[in-house]
Amino acid sequence: MLLLTNAKILTFDENMTIIEDGAIFIENGTIKDIGNTEELEMKYPDAVFKNVKNKIVMPGLINTHTHLYSTFARGMDLKDKPPSNFVEILKKLWWRLDNTLNEKDIYYSALFAICECIRNGVTTIFDHHASYNYIDGSLDIIADAVKRCGIRANLSYEISDRHGKEKSQAAIKENERFIRKVQLIKNSHLKGLIGLHASFTLEDETLKTVSELSQELNIPIHVHVAEGIQDYQDSVKRGYNGVIDRLNRFNILNPGSLLVHGVHIQKEEIDALKRSGSYLIHNPESNMNNAVGASPIKSFIENNIVTGLGTDAYTHDMFESIKMANLLYKHESKDPRVGWNEVYDMAFINNKKIASRFFDKKLGSIEKGLPADLIVVDYSSPTPIEKENVFAHILFGMNGSMVQTVLVDGKILMDNREVTFLDYEQLRRKTQKQARDFWKRF
Repeated sequence: MLLLTNAKILTFDENMTIIEDGAIFIENGTIKDIGNTEELEMKYPDAVFKNVKNKIVMPGLINTHTHLYSTFARGMDLKDKPPSNFVEILKKLWWRLDNTLNEKDIYYSALFAICECIRNGVTTIFDHHASYNYIDGSLDIIADAVKRCGIRANLSYEISDRHGKEKSQAAIKENERFIRKVQLIKNSHLKGLIGLHASFTLEDETLKTVSELSQELNIPIHVHVAEGIQDYQDSVKRGYNGVIDRLNRFNILNPGSLLVHGVHIQKEEIDALKRSGSYLIHNPESNMNNAVGASPIKSFIENNIVTGLGTDAYTHDMFESIKMANLLYKHESKDPRVGWNEVYDMAFINNKKIASRFFDKKLGSIEKGLPADLIVVDYSSPTPIEKENVFAHILFGMNGSMVQTVLVDGKILMDNREVTFLDYEQLRRKTQKQARDFWKRF
């Protein structure tokens, strides 16, 4: 039994309730009671009291698209001329990287990245993995890192024909094997989706096979969609109206599928996207970094397409992604009035909806009966924090480095900026050593 006391609680419930001098009573991983500190201290005298000293307590953040395998890319020499467009970025960096990863690389890349998520207040992630030098069992390696760290993670393997049919078939089998495994063990922290890279690296036969597997397992797809203009152009060359049209013809766009990026989705495809019941995941920083353009977020929102927010592993700090999504929306719209409600909905309503669907329990809120996935943020505001201005404080005041304490299912994963389940400095040293070995092989 744990009692967090003396907190300013931002519940992110339907009414955006704020509790001053609040306390949260946690038992068996669940929020059992919320209220005034003095009252709950008297009500639960046998609990372990943890005084958070007037800091902010809010739900753990959710990242609906990331790549844990990308850790070793930071600071790496490509040993080649700098890529000048999106396809060159894929060929010179990411496809070489994923074709170099070995078992040890996968583990340390994932373990360190998950720790970075925790250190930035992210408690739930949707990961999209590729390691074409090591396919079979690769998702189990990541799952081991997830279990060690204690977060919630939905994992998928990125199926692609770019390395040939034999490897794409192995990738399909890896998704199927892992999904059947997690369905059997029913771990509330570990789930799976069927991963696809992007339409322009997939043949029709592969899409047909994946569609049949999706229906058999009753599991949606996690796929990159129209990130670069080349994806759209490839679909047109194959005789389709665009990426959405092609994927829709193969029943890839099912309710709950995660369509990532969507930068070059065409206006005439929006209606089909809306009817599909799929989710669109926006990754603003990655799109700008790759110079692929900006997603037509306004069109998605106007057509009631549920749009979530991810990072594409450009960062593990969702506060940073939230800020950039707001700025990009304003910049593209040339209107300083927009972005407020839209980005708030992406991060704190739609991400919650998406995660809650796949983890079979409501996440992203502080309410009685919900999992105790909480973060304590050391944010000292010069102005009042009220329900009408919470998002403004997040945009202009908070960042991931302010996160002091992180709990998932009531278990403390980080306290006073120190992760509790491993020696972080030792992990950093081991990861750097592994990175140097990886760079030699790259």
